[in-house]
Amino acid sequence: MTKLAIEPAEVYHAKAKEYLSSHQLADYRKCPLLYHRKRLGLISQKDSTAYLVGRAAHTLILEGSGRYQLEYAVGGPINPKTEKPYGPTTKAFAEWAERIGKPVLSDDQAALIEQMAAGVATNPNAVDLLTAGQAEGVVRCEYEDVQCQARIDWFTSQNQIVDLKTCFDLDRFEDDFHAYGYAYQLAFYRALLIKAHKLPVQGCYVIAVEKREPFRCGVWSIGPEMLDAAQRENEQAIGELLESYGMMRWPTRYEKIRELA
Repeated sequence: MTKLAIEPAEVYHAKAKEYLSSHQLADYRKCPLLYHRKRLGLISQKDSTAYLVGRAAHTLILEGSGRYQLEYAVGGPINPKTEKPYGPTTKAFAEWAERIGKPVLSDDQAALIEQMAAGVATNPNAVDLLTAGQAEGVVRCEYEDVQCQARIDWFTSQNQIVDLKTCFDLDRFEDDFHAYGYAYQLAFYRALLIKAHKLPVQGCYVIAVEKREPFRCGVWSIGPEMLDAAQRENEQAIGELLESYGMMRWPTRYEKIRELA
C-alpha cells in the first residue's frame, strides 16, 4: 500500500498560498475574479456550523472515535439559572469554548454526527471500502507546470480514492454530484497521485450519507470516461490560470451578452 503524507489540517491549509488545490481550481473555473479575490484575502471564508459538523463527521467516520474525541469537545457550560446549557451564540459559551481550546459540538450536533456514522456502518459497500486504508493523506507535486496539493479523504490499501460527502437527500445526490463538480475534484486527486507516486489508481468512489433521518448511505463508482473528461477540463483551466497570471486579467466569465432561448 502506498503511504501518503500525514499532517494536521491547519498545516495543510496554511500552504494554500503556495499550492493550487481542487477547491481553488473550482473557484477559477467558475469565476477567475472570485479565485483572485480569495487568494488576496479579500473574501472572508466563514467557518459555518455545517462545515464544522461535516468535518467532525469525517473525523469520526474515517479516523475513528479516538481521534474524534481528541479533536472535538461536546457540550457546554450550564446556566445555573435555567440548569440548561448556554446557547452556542452566548458570551458564556464562547468563553468556555476558548478555554477548551478545540472546536465544540453541541449535544444535538454530536448526536447527528453519531447517527451519520451509524448510517455509513449499515452500508456493506462503504464498510468494505473503509476497512483498510489511510485517512486524510496529503499529496503534493508539480502538475501542468503548477505546484498543486490535495488532502484525500480516504485512500484504500487497493489504491482506490474514496471521498466522503454528506447530503440532505440521497435520492438527489447524483444531481448534487454534478452541481458541485465532484468529478473535477476526484480527477484532480487522481492526476496528482499518478504524477507524484507513479501508481495506477484502481478506482474512484464517493460515499454519501444523509444528515437527517433515516441517515441512508450510498456508494457511487465514478467511471473512467467521466474522470478523463474532467481531467481534460481541469488541465485546460490550469492553462487558463497561468495565462491570467501572465496578463494579470481576472474576468467574471460574464463579459459577453448571453441569449436566453
